[in-house]
Amino acid sequence: MNLGWLSKLSAVERKTFFAAFGGLALDSMDTTIYALVTPALIATLSLSRPDAGILASSSLIGTALGGWVAGIAADRFGRVRVLQFTILLVAVSTFAAAFADGFWYLLVARAVQGMGYGGEAAVGAVLVAEVVSAGMRGRVAAAIQSGYAVGNALSVALFPVIFGWLSQDMAWRVFFAIGILPALLVFFVRRFVPESAIFVEEKAQRAASPTHNFWTIFTGEHLFKTLVATFFTTGTLGAAYVMITWLPTYLQTGLHLPVTHTAGYLAVNIFGSFVGPIAFGLIADRIGRRKGFMLFLVCQALNVAVYTQAPIGQGITVILGFFLGALQAGLASGLMPTFAELFPTSIRANGAGFALSAGRGLGSIVPATVGILSTRMHLGDAMAICAICGYTAAFCAALLLPEQQGIDLRTMATGAASDGAERLPAEREVEHPNNIRNGVATQ
Repeated sequence: MNLGWLSKLSAVERKTFFAAFGGLALDSMDTTIYALVTPALIATLSLSRPDAGILASSSLIGTALGGWVAGIAADRFGRVRVLQFTILLVAVSTFAAAFADGFWYLLVARAVQGMGYGGEAAVGAVLVAEVVSAGMRGRVAAAIQSGYAVGNALSVALFPVIFGWLSQDMAWRVFFAIGILPALLVFFVRRFVPESAIFVEEKAQRAASPTHNFWTIFTGEHLFKTLVATFFTTGTLGAAYVMITWLPTYLQTGLHLPVTHTAGYLAVNIFGSFVGPIAFGLIADRIGRRKGFMLFLVCQALNVAVYTQAPIGQGITVILGFFLGALQAGLASGLMPTFAELFPTSIRANGAGFALSAGRGLGSIVPATVGILSTRMHLGDAMAICAICGYTAAFCAALLLPEQQGIDLRTMATGAASDGAERLPAEREVEHPNNIRNGVATQ
């Protein structure tokens, strides 16, 4: 059966893709549970809206720290080993949240969960970027982000079932307890997913070359790339977190939709989140990552403005919700493939992980800001102000973002300057998939 680019992947590439996709999907199920149960937490644990915003931000701060720490660890101990640990960390911390008795317990549980999720997302994306051929790297790595939609869909599908059968004060605890499921994926990764061959080769050469410290990403030619990528992530994800965190609450309290209708609206949004990364990967492979980012940023800013400010009916709300999810997920899907092409192998997970994680940490301030502003203005207005400001900042950063699509990661692995690294034509890689052996292209 011809499944497009999926059919052109080697066995190792497919296993690696499904491991990263499955990890993000199951971990995303855990992280999106919080947004769905926020109204229940406010009601049963006497949390305020600012408290809810701080809890959301605590997870994002944990995500920031976890992504960078996991990146540093992955450059030292290997991508696959660290990937297993981070998946397990998300599962255990989500399960622990089921026993929360107040704000401070949840604050710790959410922070730890964020650390695991940030690490899994960063390391999984770097692993795929190193294993998949240059000609297909963009679309395959971007497609991993569709796993977020799958995980979100699982949590939204379970939401009305659990809250329909159980009382509110018990339902959210059961919901969190289900979060232990991602731990099962560790067995698949451990058995079927090999280490990146590019990483293995680079590690073997370290004895004959200078050791790179974790602060190397802040020196020389790497500093500019690190700063621009971090600023771009801050604007993009800060704005995205506004909608991810507050959309369920906005639908219920701002548009006064019942829980059953909220699930339907979110289902359309989630379907868009599944389609968006696939679309972005195809578009970016054709016109370039930077132009693809700029196109999606402009469209998303306009979409958020209409969604939260215009007097639209239910039908238009559903349509805009689809594009809200598609554009949001599309933007997120391009981050790690782009950042992985900015750094050599010895600091790739470190540099890409920091850019993604620091941006998440700084962007995590934005949902808390919405919570504070919503005490003085309508929730929709607060969401629009914060989200549009974030997308505007990201657009400015995109103008400075280096375009290195299709770069040969093997050349970067030798320590050559990235600006002079060889780029492999996408057509050659796609037409000759047999040139790939265990994630390393041969000539």
